[in-house]
Amino acid sequence: MTVASLLAELRSRDIRVWLDGDQLRCNAPTGLLTADLRDALRQRKVDVIEFLRSAASFARQQRAIVPLQPRGSHVPVFAVPGHNGDVFLYRALARQLGGEQPFFGLQLPGLDDDREPLTSVEDLAAYFAGQIRGFRSRGPYALVGYCAGATIAYEIAQQLVQQGEEISFIVMFAGSYPPSYRVLPQLWERYALRLRRARRRLAAMATQSLGDSWKFIVERLRAVAEGRRAAPDPILDLRAQLMRITAAAVAQYKPRAFEGRVCLFFPSGGSLPNESMLSWRGVASQIEEYYGPDRCEGDVMLLEPHVSAIAEVFRLCRDRKVIEPNHATH
Repeated sequence: MTVASLLAELRSRDIRVWLDGDQLRCNAPTGLLTADLRDALRQRKVDVIEFLRSAASFARQQRAIVPLQPRGSHVPVFAVPGHNGDVFLYRALARQLGGEQPFFGLQLPGLDDDREPLTSVEDLAAYFAGQIRGFRSRGPYALVGYCAGATIAYEIAQQLVQQGEEISFIVMFAGSYPPSYRVLPQLWERYALRLRRARRRLAAMATQSLGDSWKFIVERLRAVAEGRRAAPDPILDLRAQLMRITAAAVAQYKPRAFEGRVCLFFPSGGSLPNESMLSWRGVASQIEEYYGPDRCEGDVMLLEPHVSAIAEVFRLCRDRKVIEPNHATH
């Protein structure tokens, strides 16, 4: 009986085995620890202790890996969130890609653990590259990044290639070029986003009755007032701090040349490409361009109702066999 099967047998009988320092402890309901199991546990004691130590070490080492969809035969995807660190941004996409696409989020350090946030893209990429290789020792790997996470995914790919690993492709969802994350461009982007949202709301209100429009305005004003009265939330404060640190790290990053596939995913096929995203052409030799559905914005491209269309385009990208530099797919 292997150590894993022995422990599984013990668990099935509600028998708890754990490490207490260097000692192996066992707690069993009366009569369930049979003589055979007691002898097996005694004979394999050293192996069980080593197994439990290894499992605990693995759990600590792989704390950045969030399995959004762990099964499947395709090259596994490791996805970096935007600078707010929310890996569950990818949950809908992982679900749409189905059970044959392994999909793992990469949790930024400093959000829900006791680590300090890392302040450079190179350090973040080194941390994630170590996590990925500890989780899956050999490639190929696929890297995905959303917004600021696209830059981090790019550097992870660089470091994994330097370590002799194969990168199938990098996907950048609305991933602007690093200088776009400096203070003034970010202020302009937030202003432009609010303006686009206001236009969408006004267009929606134009189709509503006067009563429905007035109700919408009242609800928005009430939500703003309640937000101002809300008590400080330490989790939101921590997330805001992480956003500032990660955006600053990305803004300072200088991309190096990359020879592999870099796939730019623009939110909408009905709008002009983001010029900052196109700046990746200056460092990546195999740029591919992919476009989402009409009237889709970058802040919602991985959410319903747009994510199903984005997932379909992702499959086209993933399954592409013959790569031509600067090929554009619409």
